[in-house]
Amino acid sequence: MTLIQKVAGLFAIQKERPELLIAQATAFRRQVPMMYLVVLVNAAVLAATHFHSAPAYLTIGGPLVLTLGSGWRVIGWWRLREQEMDLARATRMLGGTLGAAAVMAVLFSAWALSLFPYGDAYQKGHVAFYMAITVIACIFCLMHMRAAALTVTVLVLGPMTLFFALTGQPVFQAISLNVLIVAAVMIVILLIHYREFADLVESRGALIDKAVHAQQLSDENDRLANLDSLTGLPNRRRFFSELDAHVARAKLHNRGLVVGVIDLDGFKPINDAFGHATGDRLLTEVGRRLETFGSPPLFAARLGGDEFGVIIDAPLSPEAVRDLGRDLCELLRAPCRLPGVTAQVGGSIGFCSFPSGAQTSAQLFERADYALYHAKQNLKGSAVVFDERHEADIRELGRVEQALRRADLHAEMHIHFQPIVDIAAKRTIAFEALARWSSPELGEVAPTVFINAAERSGQIVEITRVLVAKALAAVRAWPMDMRVSINLSARDIASMETVSRIVEIVLASQVAPHRIDFEITETAIVCDFDQARAALTTFHALGVRTALDDFGTGHSSLSHVRLLPLDKLKIDASFVTDIEHHRPSEDIVKTVLELCRNLRIDCVVEGVETQEQLEKVAALGGVVMQGYRFARPMPATLVADYLAQEAAMAIAKRGASKMSAAQRAARLWFDEDGLQGLG
Repeated sequence: MTLIQKVAGLFAIQKERPELLIAQATAFRRQVPMMYLVVLVNAAVLAATHFHSAPAYLTIGGPLVLTLGSGWRVIGWWRLREQEMDLARATRMLGGTLGAAAVMAVLFSAWALSLFPYGDAYQKGHVAFYMAITVIACIFCLMHMRAAALTVTVLVLGPMTLFFALTGQPVFQAISLNVLIVAAVMIVILLIHYREFADLVESRGALIDKAVHAQQLSDENDRLANLDSLTGLPNRRRFFSELDAHVARAKLHNRGLVVGVIDLDGFKPINDAFGHATGDRLLTEVGRRLETFGSPPLFAARLGGDEFGVIIDAPLSPEAVRDLGRDLCELLRAPCRLPGVTAQVGGSIGFCSFPSGAQTSAQLFERADYALYHAKQNLKGSAVVFDERHEADIRELGRVEQALRRADLHAEMHIHFQPIVDIAAKRTIAFEALARWSSPELGEVAPTVFINAAERSGQIVEITRVLVAKALAAVRAWPMDMRVSINLSARDIASMETVSRIVEIVLASQVAPHRIDFEITETAIVCDFDQARAALTTFHALGVRTALDDFGTGHSSLSHVRLLPLDKLKIDASFVTDIEHHRPSEDIVKTVLELCRNLRIDCVVEGVETQEQLEKVAALGGVVMQGYRFARPMPATLVADYLAQEAAMAIAKRGASKMSAAQRAARLWFDEDGLQGLG
């Protein structure tokens, strides 16, 4: 760059630096009006001192013209004081200022110098003083715009210095020299200040960029913290934040709203069978369906796993909520066409309405979750609306949970045993240990009630340890070939720590591990298949046998049966209840029996209560059975008497006449007057 280009650059507007232009224009909104005010006041005073000595066109006409020009510029800048300054406006105003500064500098200088010939020495001195002090004021006011300040300095001080140097008066020549020196120093200071101002603007711009970037990162982090990365839906944290806000607004405006909790039915088997990638796509599709659900509009979020939450910000009647639930269930049941597979799941939903069902956000969610639990237990694949019946259940469940927390488990928990019979061998081969609770507060509590309460509260793990120890203590008094079958919950095998505690109890019991069967439900497998397999493998290594309980009622698949170290399947009683009259139940039992034979594992048919059921199951190939037809659960103290009576009856029946193999096995030993009365 040449010297001329560098000098020319000092007098140019730096359009390549937009932030600087905006900063200059913003500063000038205050400074330019003050500059013109100083110039006009000084000019008015100068005109007044020359009023009687100079012509009227110089003392009145000149200041009037200059005042109109200056006033027009002041008004232009004054109108910008409250407006947002953008680049286009800043460029336009600064360009106008640079041009106006040049024109006004020439006009004011020419007017002032034209007054010099008139008046005495004092008036001449006033002209010199006016030009010097005014240019200094202008330099200060224009210091944020280097080009304008330099232009005014050159156009005022250049003619002034030359004019006074040619007057031949040493005083005026000295004044012009002094002003020139002062102006030179001020120009240097101006350039330094301008550079620092430009650097400050640039630094501030960089800081603003960093602040904007930091805010963007903060916003993105906040978005990610409240977003489910898989489905793109709001996550659990955002859901509860929105729920709090919705409840607050509903209270403020006296409006109603509905909260729903959705749990997918059948997702786990699809995820296990086709892989996590397919499971992720399925969850994404479910999220998309919820997000695009039509009417009423709802806020949907993924709470975790295959559980979703919805908020409907509308006062719906119970009937309308049930209709909404049916629509959502139908939406979820529609097949999902995914790459390589068409998957189908269902959905169970629990709803709770505000304010009729609950008064707080925490209570709303808790009760909607209870309604979901009720749906999963009793009406899977449908929607349940929380009502007063569920409220009574919650109160009762709360009473049971509180009583459990205060209970002396070792004193209050005890075991009843139900025989498991081999009709081919004509004898009981094992007993299933069934939990019983005699509470001093509540009396005899049904197993389904306190076990559900214990599972929800997490106390089931401690209860299981007590019951396993009690069951094994009873087994020590039994014949050495008699086995015991003990139920474990999903929580009991949820971690290797809980599994290790159960192993320790087995080892401390002095009961041979091969006499023990641990039963787990399909639900326990579905919760965490890998952990369930690790737990069963640990039990197998100890010598304990394992069984899958209530087979056919949950969501386990044949791949689970193939991959798990199982020794036994137990066919759920629901398939036996109507086996005499319902062909599909008969076919299912027959199929499972054949499956177990092919896999070379045992099969126990549960729920055999009548002679007709016994004969039907025996005809299908069932050998090992359990149910009220043989005996009801009995206290540990009656097991020895039961076994003794069974042995005596078997001896007494040995002389019976021949029948078909199945009937003889069933009737010779378990006739109408058999062991049913023992329970």
